[in-house]
Amino acid sequence: MINCILAGVGGQGTVLASKLIAQTAMNRGIKARTAETIGMAQRGGSVVSHVRLGKDVHSPLIPLKSADVIIGFEPAEAVRCLSYLKTKGTVIVSQKAIKPVTASLSDTDYDGNEMLEYLRSQVSSLITVDGERICAQCGSSKVLNTALLGAAISAHALGISLEEMERTIKEKLPSKLVAMNLQALYTGAQGTSKENLQ
Repeated sequence: MINCILAGVGGQGTVLASKLIAQTAMNRGIKARTAETIGMAQRGGSVVSHVRLGKDVHSPLIPLKSADVIIGFEPAEAVRCLSYLKTKGTVIVSQKAIKPVTASLSDTDYDGNEMLEYLRSQVSSLITVDGERICAQCGSSKVLNTALLGAAISAHALGISLEEMERTIKEKLPSKLVAMNLQALYTGAQGTSKENLQ
């Protein structure tokens, strides 16, 4: 069984990414269950998706300390979900911080570096992704989700291949968005920094 947490903020495509993972697994005949906690997502709030893949999946929610991988669309959101990560689990995180609404209202400085340093101190298998650079290369900030999927697949964290994900993207996304998302998928697979791999 593979347990994956995807953590981001509203508008980053977290839920779509979880659906792409689940569909790719189901295309291989693997059972998949998903659940989301969305809350204030439309206002830039936290979005957490649970994805469970395997034969004996009975509940869509991942217990604490049971996630094989956390895909963090933003450093603070990855830190917020660390209690789900199992010992020696993997964290894949975009380096670019998104200032939360609370920090904006209180004029608090937040650039994500402190959160990245915390992840480096706590996670034995950490992979950072320059999501901002990849999105700029692909011409859209909306492809961070597929870039992070590429990084996760490249790290063998999801038990699926890039080619299988490519087929799902072609099946599920509007044709005008396919090329850009495939570029992000493969760029994300190549553009990772393995910081704490033991």
